[in-house]
Amino acid sequence: MPGPARPGPRSGEQGLDGESTPRPDRPGPGRLPAEVTGFVGRQRELTELALLLAGHRLVTVTGPGGVGKSRLALRAAARATGAFPDGTWLVEVAPVRDGRLLGHAALEALRLTDGTARSPLEVLAEQLAGRRLLLVLDGCEHLAAACAELAVALLRALPGLRVLVTSRVALRTAGEHLLILAPLPVGPREPAGAAGALPDAGRLFADRARAVLPSFAVTATNAGAIARLCRRLDGIPLAVELAAGWLRALSVEQIDARLDDRFRLLTGGDPDPLPHHRTLRTTIGWSHELCTVQERLLWARLSVFAGGFDFDAAEYVCTGEGVDPDELLDLLTELVAKSVVLRVGAPPGRRAGEESPYGVRFRLLDTLREYGLQRLRAGGEELRLLRRHRDWYLGVATWGEVEWFGPRQAETAERTALVHADLRAALEFCLAEPGEEQIALLMAGTLWFYWVGCGRLGEGRHWLERALALDPEPTEARAKALWATGYTATLQGDLAAARPALEECRRQALATGDDRALAYAVHRQGCAALIDDEPARATELLEEALWHYRTIGELNSNVLMAMFELGITHLFQGDRESGELWLGRVRELCEEHGEQWAYAYGLYALAYAHWLNGEVRPARTLARESVRLNHLFNDLLGIVLAIDLLALLETEPAGPGERGDLREARVLQGAAHRIRRAVGKPFFGSRTFDGPHRACEERTVAGLTEREFTDFFATGTRLDLDAAVHRALGGGHPDGPGPLPGGAVRPPGGPGNS
Repeated sequence: MPGPARPGPRSGEQGLDGESTPRPDRPGPGRLPAEVTGFVGRQRELTELALLLAGHRLVTVTGPGGVGKSRLALRAAARATGAFPDGTWLVEVAPVRDGRLLGHAALEALRLTDGTARSPLEVLAEQLAGRRLLLVLDGCEHLAAACAELAVALLRALPGLRVLVTSRVALRTAGEHLLILAPLPVGPREPAGAAGALPDAGRLFADRARAVLPSFAVTATNAGAIARLCRRLDGIPLAVELAAGWLRALSVEQIDARLDDRFRLLTGGDPDPLPHHRTLRTTIGWSHELCTVQERLLWARLSVFAGGFDFDAAEYVCTGEGVDPDELLDLLTELVAKSVVLRVGAPPGRRAGEESPYGVRFRLLDTLREYGLQRLRAGGEELRLLRRHRDWYLGVATWGEVEWFGPRQAETAERTALVHADLRAALEFCLAEPGEEQIALLMAGTLWFYWVGCGRLGEGRHWLERALALDPEPTEARAKALWATGYTATLQGDLAAARPALEECRRQALATGDDRALAYAVHRQGCAALIDDEPARATELLEEALWHYRTIGELNSNVLMAMFELGITHLFQGDRESGELWLGRVRELCEEHGEQWAYAYGLYALAYAHWLNGEVRPARTLARESVRLNHLFNDLLGIVLAIDLLALLETEPAGPGERGDLREARVLQGAAHRIRRAVGKPFFGSRTFDGPHRACEERTVAGLTEREFTDFFATGTRLDLDAAVHRALGGGHPDGPGPLPGGAVRPPGGPGNS
């Protein structure tokens, strides 16, 4: 019965023109990319954008593809960090294809977790209230209306918010102020030869040329060719950078001459530049022609990836029928060398330059992906490649579900988050393509571990409910989607939606003989009964579910959670012996398999049992470890339950001659209260789960003055999640945080044991 969790922020990647960028960790609040290539020129535009941001709350940087909108916006945002004490944050809109998911993408980017059934907009407005921050919405042209709606709604609700948008088109909404970004200056037709005299476009070419050929230098001989080349490319940064990539095969003079011939054919000999969009398309087209047949084919096939991809994904999706698997590495290396494919940076939660534990990742820039997709469609391969893409990410989901039970849960969460954009794309394909409905149900249901264990309850229900609406056929895939829907709805506190889904799953399982689905449906019905203050009914259903699990030989995190839920139900009913028996079994199995997710809840329940037995010190140790583990998963429900129990434990002496600390108890209650708002309401309307909180409140109201009761609670409510966890672990307390016993309460292979 875990609450929502997230392993950390998702990573994007950086491109030549900055239209998509990496998001490694950085000090201080906010998430902005670390620049991996030099920033050239744009000082006037940076100044203008800074003035716009200082005077207006919604600013859009607009211009054609490849002109450098994202790089400018992100550089300006980084410079403005000091004006926003609550951070500058990047929301990558380009990979989001459904406007209904835009709010979820914003929550994810802002590292905000919510376990309720509220709309993302409502959650954003509440959790960002009173904060001063800058939100960068990057790559909004395909969702301009949805981005406008989100930006306006947030700006109305949050006086301390400013929004910076990049888009090829304006949002066309009230209050929007535009900065129309022009290409880089190209200078006169025949400039002087000194390197320092090169205009910004030429300086950009020289900078990127040195990345291709470290010995490259601007000389009196080639400076004129560089300037002419940049002029013919209209100073479009992406076009300039692509041209620099051609230096592996051609000299500057050769590039200039051949590009001149090509442009003269298009303009009928007119020396004036082409319109920007034709210039960029021509440049991309020549990059395409400079590729071999196999490289072109791979470029087109890679366009099916919505976000980044690794070598294994490219091998599965793109090889065969013209691309030999044994040649893929060489082909991919060539596309990287030609600046068509980008080798991207740090994974989520890691700093720039830190090696990924999941291997090297790549991506296509949005502009180059669009070109590749057009080629894929022209070749008649799009549907076949989309199905292979779907198959790969169905495999990712399936393998993630398997690996979720074991010591690699945190890694599984991070790895799944890394491919979130492509999971969305695969699900969208299944929902849109006739005949794929059952696979949509299977995939959405299989990802239950991601929706539940990684803080995506709202998005999970979005996909599950869409899939269920498409196909009523009573299949195993539908049954799985039904119990997964009931599970996510229960954790959101939406029992009115959870119960019909679970009942339908149970009826279908009985009618079709699907024993596995029956076990899961009954289990989740027991969970719903438990939080709805029906402990006797919960006991009956959970015992039945565990009987079904044993009968079919099922053992995984769900089974361990059923054991935890049954154990805590017995404790709530005063049957300590039965409760501790089940909880001891949970602990044994978690330690045997290295399971951490259910383990954190088992520790909470064991701490509760120790408190019932008057054993305050061991209860505190177990509850603190539960907080620590739940914090690793950012599991808000688990954190709140354990902090509320720690608050109650503060009211009691831990040993002879000691006294409780009612003030610290009230601080912890305030900290838990702030987190509660993001957790499904039934948990804290429940007489059972809310028991420690109410008991602590009664003791503190009796032992503190009215002012102390109010002031210390207010102190707790000012703590953010990380500060609340630090406080609960002993930070700021006279006892100090102190190291927790290692092997005593950590499962082998779990966090802290590597």
